[in-house]
Amino acid sequence: MAKADIGLIGLAVMGQNLALNINDRGYSIAVFNRTVEKVDDFLAGPAGGRETVYGAHTLEEFVSLLLRPRKIILMVKAGAVVDEFIRKLLPLLEPGDLIIDGGNSHFSDSTRRTRELAEKGILFIGTGISGGEEGARHGPSMMPGGNPEAWPLVKEIFQAISAKTPDGQPCCDWVGPEGAGHFVKMVHNGIEYGDMQLIAEVYHIMKSLLGLSHDRMSEIFDRWNRGKLGSYLIEITRDILAYKDEDGSPLVEKILDAAGQKGTGKWTGIEALDHGVPVTLIVEAVFARSLSAFKDERVHAAELLGEPLVPWKGTEEERSRLVDDLEKALLAAKMVSYAQGFMLMREASRTYGWDLDFGKIATLWRAGCIIRSVFLDTIREAYRNEPGLSNLLLAPYFKETILEAEASWRRVVSTAVTHGIPTPALSSALSFLDGYRTSRLPANLIQAQRDYFGAHTYERVDRPRGQFFHTNWTGRGGATTSGTYTV
Repeated sequence: MAKADIGLIGLAVMGQNLALNINDRGYSIAVFNRTVEKVDDFLAGPAGGRETVYGAHTLEEFVSLLLRPRKIILMVKAGAVVDEFIRKLLPLLEPGDLIIDGGNSHFSDSTRRTRELAEKGILFIGTGISGGEEGARHGPSMMPGGNPEAWPLVKEIFQAISAKTPDGQPCCDWVGPEGAGHFVKMVHNGIEYGDMQLIAEVYHIMKSLLGLSHDRMSEIFDRWNRGKLGSYLIEITRDILAYKDEDGSPLVEKILDAAGQKGTGKWTGIEALDHGVPVTLIVEAVFARSLSAFKDERVHAAELLGEPLVPWKGTEEERSRLVDDLEKALLAAKMVSYAQGFMLMREASRTYGWDLDFGKIATLWRAGCIIRSVFLDTIREAYRNEPGLSNLLLAPYFKETILEAEASWRRVVSTAVTHGIPTPALSSALSFLDGYRTSRLPANLIQAQRDYFGAHTYERVDRPRGQFFHTNWTGRGGATTSGTYTV
């Protein structure tokens, strides 16, 4: 007999926690797992004693438990597994029923699924969910996109289970059609990569160059967390640096320096390249993880080429000043990271016709997710004050903050370079800022080179845009132009 408000398939930790969160908010839920023993374990364990959590041992039984229109959340591995469950569910569903993919799917898959299911009369939502296991249990950030007709069916439930901003707004709202929700989640993850790399570089300078103790570094991050840099990642960095192993030494120094990644940062970089958007900091953060994975090769290179670190010879006053500089540099570089992420979303919104609301997106990220921070309030206000803002860096608060931090930022990067500390994220963010505000870049020479060897043509600054010219640079060429050979 149908009695569940919503159903969930996939009882790994994220699925279990999301199911409990939904039930805590007063909604009845049916659950299913491909390995049916997990259903019984869940009902006997975490969901024990809950009268409105219903387990099913077959998909047919699962679907029969759902009130119409049926709403089914898939919390399964992204990719083929999602398509497999959709294929198995379709014969059991009726027009108007809804399938929700809550995994880390690529946005193009969500676009495809929205269209394919619409042809069969089935609604689809691809929902980016951030916040990890804890967020799923107590309130995640949720980024739903897909078939707009589906949103009213789950809006109440989703906004009830989501995190809330300090002023009480749900960190869940409709993002846009087709793959918009998963695209925004992808960019969220890319920014997360950038934030983590920036913090890692600051830690590297503090520890390896300035020689600060872990307790001292933890105190500094604690102070920063109470100011403009207040965020989840700064908070957990404080805790990590203070954490001691069984022998009393800092545990973080016993962790292998080879960072893993699941691909969402790479996706952000690929989309940026496809859209022609310079998300330099995020891409450098991805490559920094890739380089870290070459651990054995790096150790061998250090033996042959020598470690690059040049010892610090500054005074205690200079050490203290550099710590202050690090705070300003980190904030300014973080602004560039977010600006690049929003640039990418702007171009995707134009390309795909999504009409994204960037102020709303900042609200979705304000709580519950990995990149949650007080900083997002200023982003929300920037877009509320100027919805057509072309770049966050041009908003008054961001402009003033970056210009005020510029001298500190340059001191940090130059100090790192002269002392052999790699800072790909801090450095690339500064280079992006310099390039973005340079009215004439040396790309004119690149265009001349392209025209020289490939007859690709160029525009002239003394002629209207849109007129293209080709020069016979050697006196031996013709008037040929290239439309296929491109570099």
